[in-house]
Amino acid sequence: MSEFRTEHDSMGDVQVPAQAYYGAQTQRAVENFPVSGWPLHTELIHAMGLVKLACATANRDLGKLTGTGKNPLSDAQVDALLNAAREVAAGKFDGEFPIDVFQTGSGTSSNMNCNEVIANRAIELMQGDRFAMQKPIHPNDHVNMGQSTNDTFPTAIHVAVASSIRTQLIPALQRFQQVLAAKANEWDQIIKIGRTHLADATPLRLGQEFGGFARQLELSLGRAERALEAVLELPVGGTAVGSGINTHPEFGGRVAQVLAKETGIAFVEAANHFEANAQRDGLVECHGQLKAIASTLFNVSNNIRWLGSGPRCGFYEVKLPDRQPGSSIMPGKVNPVMCESMMQVAARVIGNDGCLTISGAGGGQFQLNIMMPVMGQTTLESIMLLANVTNAFVEFCAEEMEANEEACVASVEKSLSMVTSLNPHIGYEKASALAKEAFKSGKTIRELCTEQNILPPDVLNAALDPMSMTEPQA
Repeated sequence: MSEFRTEHDSMGDVQVPAQAYYGAQTQRAVENFPVSGWPLHTELIHAMGLVKLACATANRDLGKLTGTGKNPLSDAQVDALLNAAREVAAGKFDGEFPIDVFQTGSGTSSNMNCNEVIANRAIELMQGDRFAMQKPIHPNDHVNMGQSTNDTFPTAIHVAVASSIRTQLIPALQRFQQVLAAKANEWDQIIKIGRTHLADATPLRLGQEFGGFARQLELSLGRAERALEAVLELPVGGTAVGSGINTHPEFGGRVAQVLAKETGIAFVEAANHFEANAQRDGLVECHGQLKAIASTLFNVSNNIRWLGSGPRCGFYEVKLPDRQPGSSIMPGKVNPVMCESMMQVAARVIGNDGCLTISGAGGGQFQLNIMMPVMGQTTLESIMLLANVTNAFVEFCAEEMEANEEACVASVEKSLSMVTSLNPHIGYEKASALAKEAFKSGKTIRELCTEQNILPPDVLNAALDPMSMTEPQA
């Protein structure tokens, strides 16, 4: 058996791998773009299948596929087309999408890849010959009916991004927030010293510190929701330049309704198809929220890394779980590897935002943005990385963290910032002089005040009670 078969497109014959479900246009793109070896993200492939399903459903209901135009389909052929599209959406044909991410900027190659796979699979489902040169279910005439790459490919990007945020990122962030909130509650009575500018500050409770982290994650959840909302408008129905040429006036709205029903996400037809086809501002806005989430995750994991530093010569106020040996030369060394993993992911996502920004700002001229494949890929990469590293951090670090109450308490009495609570009693200038003397002598503020009889013992003890310093005083 030959390794290749002959397929035909408008430019002529092409040799295609013999058993491939894709056809001539896909093979041309494979040959034209030997760039990275990175195929489209699977979430985008699945979304393309779902968009084709929605488009075929709309065309069926509008009577377009079975109408009196050129090469109408039978009801059975329409059902086969729908089933083939659903199989692509379910991931059955992920291996049939070999085109490199760095391809034609509209995504035409991948759109045709999807059209060819669905057409050939639908022919096969009808017990036809998917290898025949003449296609009874045609990739352009039927699968791509009423569509252009310029409106359906960005629609698929929006569907993939919104679905990934809802099913992957939001649950991961929720889980992390809940764990941090639980730690905050558990550690609410543990006093420790605060730090500003990396220098000693007044006391607070470890639970308060982690409550701040939990609030950061709560705010990140809101950002994830806004990231999803930024891509709810779908360009489908605009076709080539946004005018809707060669499609039914109701097509875009009907497709959006099907996609909303299939995903449970409130997708709607774009308010203005010329904007929706030409610009990717919503995707830039979406990734901007992802960047803010990445900034938060970097900050929280880095703070936890510092709190766990030690165990002998650092803060060691929080005991992080041991995950693996930390050095090839220093026996017994253990490092905060989960914190480092999350920080690296955050750095990657923050860098990805530069790609989205320049692609959105400079990639859209006149009626089309020509940076769409890399924008979709990069956004989906960011979502996947953020979700995966958050789940890993929670499972392998956050849930198993323990408070080192002894280390927390030990530093409080030694802090020179304990003098702050004496300000109402002796004034800032005298308190400052006491702090300097305490540092020079090596004594604590309490010891110095007792020696010099600065305040009556009961007043001094009340003023230097660290727990009282963790809340406003009447």
